[in-house]
Amino acid sequence: MKLHQSVAREVLRTEAHALEHLAEALPEDFDAVVELIAGCSGRLIVSGMGKSGHIGAKITATLASTGTPAQFVHPGEASHGDLGMITSEDVCLLLSNSGETVELRDILAHCLRFKVALVALTSNADSTIAKAATHRLTLPKLAEACGLGMVPTTSTTLTLGMGDALAVALLRKRAFTAEDFAVFHPGGKLGAQMAKVADLMHVGDGIPLVDVDMAMGDALLEMTSKGFGVTGVVRDGLLIGVITDGDLRRNMDNLMGHTAGEVATGTVVTVAPEAFAAKALADMQARKVSVLMVTQDERPVGILHLHDLLRAGVA
Repeated sequence: MKLHQSVAREVLRTEAHALEHLAEALPEDFDAVVELIAGCSGRLIVSGMGKSGHIGAKITATLASTGTPAQFVHPGEASHGDLGMITSEDVCLLLSNSGETVELRDILAHCLRFKVALVALTSNADSTIAKAATHRLTLPKLAEACGLGMVPTTSTTLTLGMGDALAVALLRKRAFTAEDFAVFHPGGKLGAQMAKVADLMHVGDGIPLVDVDMAMGDALLEMTSKGFGVTGVVRDGLLIGVITDGDLRRNMDNLMGHTAGEVATGTVVTVAPEAFAAKALADMQARKVSVLMVTQDERPVGILHLHDLLRAGVA
């Protein structure tokens, strides 16, 4: 077992060293490539064969999810009709460690014929693809982590790292926000956390609300009927307090002789409808409450329960 762990550490250190090397010696064209892609009126077309193709598909997905229109075109399919996906408005990013991948020749010829801006991501600056490209992202030639010099390990890690570097540089150039990110990630746990409070809150007649002067007997009916264990207290439409089960216990003596305003707690934990559901959950955990009143300009517009967050998969 220890032997296998030793191999794992060796591989990881080799690849980590390669990434450090790349970070200290970024390709000269990196800034120009970022500007080229950012100014593109079409899409970024990514293509590669074999392991480079798998890495290319991941790079494409990362770019597309962070605001850069991108599409992966398989070189084999490109030779059988998919070249029509590549237009003169696009930028083409070709991935090939050697820079001599035969399967990319038709895409390369197409880009040259129709004057498509071409970026070569390769470790061989003297290769056919690199020489034909308008821009070059040349990776350092470093040993593969396999020890045989044959299995794509270090080279694919460097390619993936360069793709991530491009995606994040473009993300920051576009001032891509968390709200933008949420648009492209509506599903799963991440999508749930990026949901807005407005997407999950109860509104209209579902909000427990009583007037500040309402008798506590009627206020209790409102609390019971809405099922949240709380009710907001309003004056002239503005939220001025909230009544919880704890407030009822603290005012048991002559409870029915009080008004809602006399029993209510004036300090209310609220959240805005445009806030992320994940923030609402954090507020609940910090304040040790299970319900938040949702307000806009101090007016109650909704109510959010911990169970709503659990059902949505936020928690």
